[in-house]
Amino acid sequence: MKRSTVNEILKDGDAFIRSFGYIMPPFAYWTPEELKRRVAEDSPMVRDHALGWDITDYGQGKYDDMGLFLFTVRNGTNDNIPQGKGMLYAEKIMISGEDQLSPMHRHNLKTEDIINRGGGTLVLELFKAKADGSVDENAEVRVLTDGRARVMEAGGLLKLKPGESVTLETDTWHAFWGEGGRVLIGEVSNVNDDRTDNVFREPIGRFSEIEEDADPVHLLVSDYDKWLG
Repeated sequence: MKRSTVNEILKDGDAFIRSFGYIMPPFAYWTPEELKRRVAEDSPMVRDHALGWDITDYGQGKYDDMGLFLFTVRNGTNDNIPQGKGMLYAEKIMISGEDQLSPMHRHNLKTEDIINRGGGTLVLELFKAKADGSVDENAEVRVLTDGRARVMEAGGLLKLKPGESVTLETDTWHAFWGEGGRVLIGEVSNVNDDRTDNVFREPIGRFSEIEEDADPVHLLVSDYDKWLG
């Protein structure tokens, strides 16, 4: 993706998020220079826990067809899990465009609630994982939607209207997209490492390759290693 395109997506996405009354934390708007300074002074957690903007086309170069807009608001660390205390949770705000696919994947560690916060309908295609972690093309899928137990056929489409949510355990393969317009999505989960805990059905990447045709307005989490050290 071109950096100029990323900059436009960030601007447009921020306006869409604000239109639903969701206000981003202050570090969302730090310039690259301020972020570098603040990480060195008093905010290393932003870098170390991968908080911030995340625009991905999954390395496929066709963002409008396959992509996702994310912002990680808070994220703990797996080091807290054995202690059973501390920040054991994560929160994201995301945007899925109309017919914009987030491809089939699952997680090894992360259980997540996916919430339709507004806009169109969020459509999820669901499969159960086999014992070896691969997709089971035949098994029923059992999920909770706002506390309600649901049983769906393999590959069934779960449609969430604004305000509705689904809990996805580690044995649930899922792909999703917006229907009838863009969807503002909330995600609440246990701690999350996007670099290691995404298992895709097809061999694709998690982050985008950025062509630096303009200066970044804000850094992406995938920029941190290069820009912040």
